[in-house]
Amino acid sequence: MGMTKTEKQAEIQELNERFANDEIVVLAHYSGLTVAQMTELRGALRKEGATFKVTKNSLARRALAGTKFEGMADMFKGPTGVASSKDPIAAAKVAYNFAKANEKFIILGGAFGSRILDAKGVEAMAKLPSLDEIRSKIVGLLQAPASKLVGVLQAPARQLVGVTKAYGEKG
Repeated sequence: MGMTKTEKQAEIQELNERFANDEIVVLAHYSGLTVAQMTELRGALRKEGATFKVTKNSLARRALAGTKFEGMADMFKGPTGVASSKDPIAAAKVAYNFAKANEKFIILGGAFGSRILDAKGVEAMAKLPSLDEIRSKIVGLLQAPASKLVGVLQAPARQLVGVTKAYGEKG
């Protein structure tokens, strides 16, 4: 039995909120995946703060209206699943890695903000460092000058001790 009108409206509302709040959306065909594989995909996405939703294409296209992702409405053809996340990299990274391991999971494209991505664009996003990786690199860069400064400040003291020791050994 199909969805009732109320269920369809609820589905559209839920998708619309997701599209309004998330930073990236990745669309993929999932036909031929087993339940175990779908569960594995959803678990990997959830671990990274992302989600995967299978929905009717007509409902998804209606939910896109008025959101930053509405330009990708024509990508909803066939058995399409929607991976999305607030983290601009998470959904792309997990979907791309899953697609590499599962040939039946085919990335169609997606969107990052209002920018529409093809499959290569999603791959490029997936290869970018995550927000946490970027943060750790910044912290490392900020700490590096401090440790170098300590080394520079200690060097003259070490040299002075070495000169004094050498002078003492001569005399």
